[in-house]
Amino acid sequence: MRKRIPVQSLTLGMYIDGFCAPWMEHPFWRNHFVLSDPEDIERIRNSNVREVWIDTSKGLDLALDNTGQSDVARATSAEAVVQEPPSIATPARDTAPTTTEEEYLRAAKICAKSMQVMVEMFEEARLGRRVDTELAQHLVQEIWDSVLRNQAAIINLARLKTADNYTYMHSVAVCALMVRLALQLELDEEQTRSAGIGGLLHDLGKAMTPPEVLNKPARLTEAEFTLIKAHPVDGYKMLVDTPELNATVLDVVLHHHEKTDGTGYPDGQKGDAISLLAKMGAVCDVYDAITSDRPYKKGWDPSEAIRRMAGWTQGHLDAQVFQSFVKSTGIYPTGSLVRLTSGRIGVVVAQNADALLKPVVNIFFSTKSGLRIPSYAVNLALPDCKEKIMAREDPQKWKFPDLDSLWLNPEPASTAQ
Repeated sequence: MRKRIPVQSLTLGMYIDGFCAPWMEHPFWRNHFVLSDPEDIERIRNSNVREVWIDTSKGLDLALDNTGQSDVARATSAEAVVQEPPSIATPARDTAPTTTEEEYLRAAKICAKSMQVMVEMFEEARLGRRVDTELAQHLVQEIWDSVLRNQAAIINLARLKTADNYTYMHSVAVCALMVRLALQLELDEEQTRSAGIGGLLHDLGKAMTPPEVLNKPARLTEAEFTLIKAHPVDGYKMLVDTPELNATVLDVVLHHHEKTDGTGYPDGQKGDAISLLAKMGAVCDVYDAITSDRPYKKGWDPSEAIRRMAGWTQGHLDAQVFQSFVKSTGIYPTGSLVRLTSGRIGVVVAQNADALLKPVVNIFFSTKSGLRIPSYAVNLALPDCKEKIMAREDPQKWKFPDLDSLWLNPEPASTAQ
């Protein structure tokens, strides 16, 4: 029997079967578990959650007094306490466009919850426990809606990884990139959701990879690379019996490292034998990996990554999927360092969908004077704008210490300068 009770009535041994609060606000990464740690009860009571569902068929019931009544039943009618909860639904969608500043604030909360979900999910996998994907699917919905409100915000934030959180935030970034690419390809709702879930779970098998191999700050040996190459199969085995996941999601997990010339792994699939979503997974996974700082190398500038990936469409990446990916990110993706016709240097902060070579650029440095200048953003697509991008610039050459802040917090775009 399921009951809705106040958090003050929680005791160890009860089976939590849902929180009466939006999933982004409760302090756990899952909705169903036995209370076995006193600290978990305190975490619930110190949160915004005021009531929870318990399932007395899977855990302890409310304590009864000598009259046979529970403490809750004495204060409320039995009908108010003992009832079937509604199924745990996806949160109400909010896709109304927001400003970049507003969406960064919302995306930061989603990224924080994402980290919690992914860390706990990987830990469950390491311990050999069944991975609960329910909240992961809610998380995909939040990421999807963020992309609909503002195409760049959550993808930009997910790029900012550390060595400690790379694996988890990489999963979030690939999820967001997959959703954005699915929207670009005009996939239907079911396919878009599957793309997002596949992106979020694609590297779960790395929970079984030894940390010293996963985080090695040097080139892997052949034996170590063999261990890494096991992660698609490991992830597939962890998830194959999860009823909430369809075959399309599992295919992304298993085949996101296949290559169009058949030299990928684990099955050496070739060309059209690779599913569309697996091809999408390959592109999104590679892009986020090569633009992120890793223990063994600095990430490439986004525009340099696009340039190099274009050369990998002969044998590695699907050319049509990659072209759609470029349309969704731009020729000069957000964060790209560029030199303009004036000799000034800026960083790309936004895209113009109808003019991929003319993004919005935050200008902050003059190569003529060799000095920083007050930053200002210019929309290169405006008819009276005289500036054009002349070349990519290597961030490693210039070593601007605040480069990330310049593309995360730009000034409003002006007219031509």
